[in-house]
Amino acid sequence: MFVRRADRHDRHGRAGRSSVLRPPLRPLSARADLFSVSVAAAADYLRGAYPHELGDVSFLLASMPVDMQHGDGIDRWSIDRSARTIVIYRVPVQRLTSLHINDDLHRRMAAESCTFQAAAEYLGMDPWDLDLGGHSPY
Repeated sequence: MFVRRADRHDRHGRAGRSSVLRPPLRPLSARADLFSVSVAAAADYLRGAYPHELGDVSFLLASMPVDMQHGDGIDRWSIDRSARTIVIYRVPVQRLTSLHINDDLHRRMAAESCTFQAAAEYLGMDPWDLDLGGHSPY
């Protein structure tokens, strides 16, 4: 009598084995994923450039602002100095920022730019006065 093996068995009659490593992570392809990575990278850079001023400041992400802090339109970020937090709003940054080229690089630059502008406002500085050379401000 002939017994047909299941297709999942190899030629020795064993079932297929799972890989030793876990399955690979899904690629970051959603806009929200790329936005959060961009803001986190800019925040890490700023914390390194200003460890005393921004070392314990939390950079948070939210979709939309609940209320308007600046009063001149939809806010891209809000600052709470007492709680030492900076909140970057994803939807206004992604939807209302006019890009001359709408690709991943320019969307990342817009997210980083808003993060730098928010940090400059938190520090009471002009964004152009932030140390972009990686040197200590002291």
